Amino acid sequence: MDISTIIGMIVAFSLMIWAIMMGGPLSIFIDGSSMAIVFGGTLGAVFIHYPFANVLEAFNVAKKTFLHQEASVHELIIQLMTFSNKARKEGILSLQGLMEQVTDSFLLKAMQMAVDGQEPDTLRRMLNTEISYIRERHSSGAAIFTALAAYSPAMGMIGTLIGLVQMLQNMADPNSIGPAMAVALLTTFYGAVLANIVFSPMAGKLKTRSAYEVLLKTLIIEGMQSILSGENPRIMEQKLHAFIAPKMRESTFKK
Repeated sequence: MDISTIIGMIVAFSLMIWAIMMGGPLSIFIDGSSMAIVFGGTLGAVFIHYPFANVLEAFNVAKKTFLHQEASVHELIIQLMTFSNKARKEGILSLQGLMEQVTDSFLLKAMQMAVDGQEPDTLRRMLNTEISYIRERHSSGAAIFTALAAYSPAMGMIGTLIGLVQMLQNMADPNSIGPAMAVALLTTFYGAVLANIVFSPMAGKLKTRSAYEVLLKTLIIEGMQSILSGENPRIMEQKLHAFIAPKMRESTFKK
């Protein structure tokens, strides 16, 4: 579970609710018609923009912002170094005995290609193609949440305009102007909350997740290519460390 997403949501909504209750009851910020305009209108707009299946897939991908647990770069490098040492000592076919221990489907596929005798350049080309499609799918999911972040404030403004028109139709009663204005502004409030606390942060988190996943898969490609090429494990480790920040580099050859 991604603790940062959970903490972020709790902090943002808790502070917002606390600020509301400091000035009055929470119930004054609840209006069914305003919610219907913003939530329903935003969802309707995104269904117009994107195919139905793509939207459903994006919401399924969004679970990664809450439930995804990142693999460790350092652990992956150690695992690849283990494979390298074994392949140099016992041959590339010896990796087949380690495949049962591998849970990552991309790494498993790379190992299977290596065991099947693929050339290093062929392995790189085929796996890079898969990374390109993974990046495209992730980009599509993040784009849908970016669109939701754009549509929700717009629908909030539309709801406010509807409320203002209705208010202006009843100007004869001055006592109704204040409450009507408050209800009209609630749609703008809902749109701003959805855009800035939910949809935009989720789009950003999905982009971050995608970049990290691509990094892990790139390390797998580089590692397996080095193993197939029979490179010295020290050289392989230095190549893998070039992809990560200096503070994350931990050599497996330290004593």
